Amino acid sequence: MNGEPKTDGAEKPFADWVGRRTEQQDIVTPRLDASYRAIFEPHLAAVDDGAVPLGFHWCLSPRIAGMAELGPDGHPAKSRDLPPVPQPRRMWAGGSIETFAPLRVGDQVRLVSTITDVAFKQGRTGSLCFVTLSHDYLTERGLAIRDRQDIVYREAAKIPPVESAGDKSGPARAAARSWPIETSPTLLFRYSAITFNGHRIHYDQPYATGVEGYSDLVVHGPLQATLLFNRAAIEGGRVPKRFDYRGLAPAIVGQPLSVCIGGSGEENLFWTQGPSGRVHMEAKVTLS
Repeated sequence: MNGEPKTDGAEKPFADWVGRRTEQQDIVTPRLDASYRAIFEPHLAAVDDGAVPLGFHWCLSPRIAGMAELGPDGHPAKSRDLPPVPQPRRMWAGGSIETFAPLRVGDQVRLVSTITDVAFKQGRTGSLCFVTLSHDYLTERGLAIRDRQDIVYREAAKIPPVESAGDKSGPARAAARSWPIETSPTLLFRYSAITFNGHRIHYDQPYATGVEGYSDLVVHGPLQATLLFNRAAIEGGRVPKRFDYRGLAPAIVGQPLSVCIGGSGEENLFWTQGPSGRVHMEAKVTLS
């Protein structure tokens, strides 16, 4: 794990980062549980007494760095636990959650994180780097949650942006039912606070528009995934065994956002959608 990553020759860039592992410890406190519920109720699925709601695990063991260790975007400098890829813009692209057992108030949780892949691709707006991490959340009872996280790094934004990050018109995807969500700046701020997420695109409007080229503040990817995950559990009557999700387009603060479920034959499909039909995140659910 020591030494500089190799980025030249025939070897895959940052190949020596794949397999790197870090471990952290955290405690599921009553205060954190109550704060989480205050942010998301009434959109949370019911859980057993003493268990925390779905999506809570993203509040545990955040990357903590001093102010001097932060990068320009508000994240800890990428060289701490992630490869120092050249692209400066970071987004949560998607992932999957496998649930084996609930987390409970009072649990001491050990988080084991492993870099499983680093891949470079060419996109419509420039070069992209995808970093995949596997997170295991373990309690004294064993493995509770296995969470894959896909992070995408993009080139610096062109100002004015080549594409608008706001809602675009298009044919709406047919939904059996939908539930409106208010995406207020306060919601974004509170979620940033409870997850210790310093990414400035979620609370610093001049930075989000003037540096990263968005039309306004950006709704967190895991915030949307939390809403979808809980709605899937509500509709299915139990916690999904596996929940796969991916971001398709940024959702922007203040724009109406709906959580939707597919119709006949697509009951395992969920997504978030803007007022003109643009899909921001979609998810597929495996109940058992």
